[in-house]
Amino acid sequence: MRIRSVLALSTAATAGAALLLTAAPQGLAAQPAAKTPVCKAKVLKLGAKQSTKDTRVVHITVKNTGTRTCTIDRLPVVTFGDLDGAAQPVPSGESAPYKVGAGKTVYAAVRTIADLKDPEARRVGTVTVSANPAYNGRTFTAKQLGAGKKVKVWEPVTTWWKPSKAAADKSLKKEVG
Repeated sequence: MRIRSVLALSTAATAGAALLLTAAPQGLAAQPAAKTPVCKAKVLKLGAKQSTKDTRVVHITVKNTGTRTCTIDRLPVVTFGDLDGAAQPVPSGESAPYKVGAGKTVYAAVRTIADLKDPEARRVGTVTVSANPAYNGRTFTAKQLGAGKKVKVWEPVTTWWKPSKAAADKSLKKEVG
């Protein structure tokens, strides 16, 4: 008797589920989530300025001037003049998408040098910033940054993109002091 009751309930539940599925409106079936597209270079407006509070820090920005949310790489690419390599991300991490809403700006803080008196410091006339390693980015002269004739560089680090300048500064301070 018990077996028959469970079987009867199971059959009724299956029939009810099938009825619900067939009655569901079109378009509500499980569909893969739409993937956020990568931002095209032409919709990205890049900016960079030396901090007024700490001459070792450059604030960088990227604004999505497009009409749709898109993604950039979560790790900014920051290079210095003709020096090899780029600023290392803090915390360290892998490349991954970072969403930027239409009309929104995101921020990162770059520490170009830990000690301005470091004898190993290099001096460069330009800093190049990109929001995607596949793009050339934009080059800023030391003068455009507000850094005078040269930017001192030694073991530079950059934060990941953040929703505000304050969040970028806080992240840099937390990671490198």
